[in-house]
Amino acid sequence: MKTVLLTGATGFLGSHLLEALLERDYNVVILKRSTSDTSRINHLLNKVTSYDADCGQIEKAFEEQCIDIIIHTACHYGRNGDTISKVVESNLMYGSKVLDAALKFDVRTFINTDTLLIKELNAYTLSKKQFVEWLKQNGNKIYVVNLKLEHMYGPKDDSAKFVPWVLSEMIRNVPEIKLTLGKQQRDFIYVDDVVSAYMLFLEDVPNPPVFSEFDVGSGSLISVKDFLKKLRYIYEVKHGKLETYFDFGAIPYREAEQMTMQVDNSGLRKLGWNATVSLDEGLDRVVRGFA
Repeated sequence: MKTVLLTGATGFLGSHLLEALLERDYNVVILKRSTSDTSRINHLLNKVTSYDADCGQIEKAFEEQCIDIIIHTACHYGRNGDTISKVVESNLMYGSKVLDAALKFDVRTFINTDTLLIKELNAYTLSKKQFVEWLKQNGNKIYVVNLKLEHMYGPKDDSAKFVPWVLSEMIRNVPEIKLTLGKQQRDFIYVDDVVSAYMLFLEDVPNPPVFSEFDVGSGSLISVKDFLKKLRYIYEVKHGKLETYFDFGAIPYREAEQMTMQVDNSGLRKLGWNATVSLDEGLDRVVRGFA
């Protein structure tokens, strides 16, 4: 059985990927920080081999384990006033150290987690796109799959993220939630469908090494405003009428806000992948798991 090295295993996407990998009987090695919150994966830690990247153990993981595939999901969003250097260290330098080790130890496949957001949006998107350029430059040495994600949602997401934050405010039945006009068009995709896209690339990979990338989205756009109305409706069906007022237009859009997304999932569909969780079903799962 192949050995997969997973970064970001303690995070939202990483924890779901870890579950899926272990269910499929892969040998899994995880890279994390010594200070990482492992609450999402505590029940799985005895099934994996773990190394602390911040304690100089990145190369040690490759020395001690025969790694076939890397799935890189670790990232830093740059919220809460974090410095540029902290974002760059997490999104560019950390990934580069993992890539260096992969090249040194002749790992065959590197599956990277990218974003469909434009690089000009903020430090997070710029640093993510800069790392992709380094992956492209080394595409002749290692097979790179770059998966560009749209707005992923699901259970166990970070409380500061958009959907969990709105839900927590609804549960508290706050008087109002201040929002933008909500005209941004987004492709919301349930986390299980994202995980299934990663699973495509764990077996038969092209040879010789090349760089390839794929958009990961449901293929359907919806405005943020209509998405929130749908979320509210599903919540109220289960928990009763809300008094909370959605104040659309109370706050401005972000600087350089991307008002619509260009999502082309045809590349994945040609490989046999399809998003199978509808928006209604996905939101129902989230509401049932959150409230």
